[in-house]
Amino acid sequence: MALMNSDHPVGFFFEYKTVKYVVAQNKKVGMLYRIFQLIIIGYLIGWVFVTKKRYQVTDETILSSVVTKVKGVALIKTAGSDHKLWGPEDYVIPQQAENRLFITTNFIETRNQRLGNCSENPKVLDGICTQNEDCTQGKAVVAGNGIKTGICLKNKDNSSTCEIYGWCPVETRQPQEEPLLKAEDFTLYIKNFIRFSKFDFFKSNVDNISAAYLKNCTHDMTLHPTCPIFRLGDIVEKAGQCFHDIAKKGGSIGILIEWQCDLDKDYSACNPHYSFIRLDSNMSANAGYNFRYVRHVNNANGEIHRTLYKVFGIHIDIIVFGTVGKFSIIPTMINIASGLALMGAGAYVCDIVLLYMMKKRTLYRGSKFERVTINGNSSEAPTGLQKRLNQACFD
Repeated sequence: MALMNSDHPVGFFFEYKTVKYVVAQNKKVGMLYRIFQLIIIGYLIGWVFVTKKRYQVTDETILSSVVTKVKGVALIKTAGSDHKLWGPEDYVIPQQAENRLFITTNFIETRNQRLGNCSENPKVLDGICTQNEDCTQGKAVVAGNGIKTGICLKNKDNSSTCEIYGWCPVETRQPQEEPLLKAEDFTLYIKNFIRFSKFDFFKSNVDNISAAYLKNCTHDMTLHPTCPIFRLGDIVEKAGQCFHDIAKKGGSIGILIEWQCDLDKDYSACNPHYSFIRLDSNMSANAGYNFRYVRHVNNANGEIHRTLYKVFGIHIDIIVFGTVGKFSIIPTMINIASGLALMGAGAYVCDIVLLYMMKKRTLYRGSKFERVTINGNSSEAPTGLQKRLNQACFD
């Protein structure tokens, strides 16, 4: 009976191909192969599963809500005014915000401004003049404080500037030498609510904290890492900045709240990590953070006057981000299969060493590759497999 081969119409249904293994007894190559296997196993267990937790399905889409509250008072003494006591209602702008707030630490005050005519500030370039023709009537002063009246005025310091219609006297531009608010001990309370929709997981940074603990704690990386109350001086210091400098000219600080939660662990193990960074540059010529606002008052005669404030302070951005993960069989099997595939690369490397780098590579080639010639002539002695194949072809 003839052996059924692949040329038969249905022969391939009854065939099975398998790999022929050649065991090479070589200590160096054997050691190389085992080391390669150990590296792959170590990578798979240590890096993929333990460090990166690739056995989990993750969700990085975090929904977040932030509530802030600032506490602290400061006694302020400015030129030409009595002592003032400022609280959060005075120095926190705006009073309610989602992820950001501004805390005033210094300001320049221009009091009792009324609508009328006065001389433009000499530091405003478009307001400088030598004659009336330089002050076109009805034209606004570029980057200035009012509308030109067409008159060039001589000032007490011998400078000449255009007369304007605006809020007079114009803004004082002499900066304060020292911050007016001693704000280092102001405290910032941050309440953060987060939700990961993929796992329907939600939590806040105050879930496991009692009211009694909140009344006495201040955030500390070592002693109180979960306390959500931060001292303003500590925030600036942990951002690597000098509080005096940033309080004088202002600056922008980022508070980073990072949530890295493992849902395979207990709910209480999911807690935020806080870090701090300065967001603006303090190296440029216009470094700092400031803006202006006014407070209008009606006097006894019904006249409107105002106080103009140019405020400097710490602009705080609260940035929330994170990842939540949970075990899943699908990524686990995918990563195990990837590790096993990498082990096949070890055999490929060892084959290259044996075939091309060893002294006895010819012997290994002869053992690994078996040349079979069917119905043909070969200079090599026929092997047992070749004899069987030739006999099948003659039957």
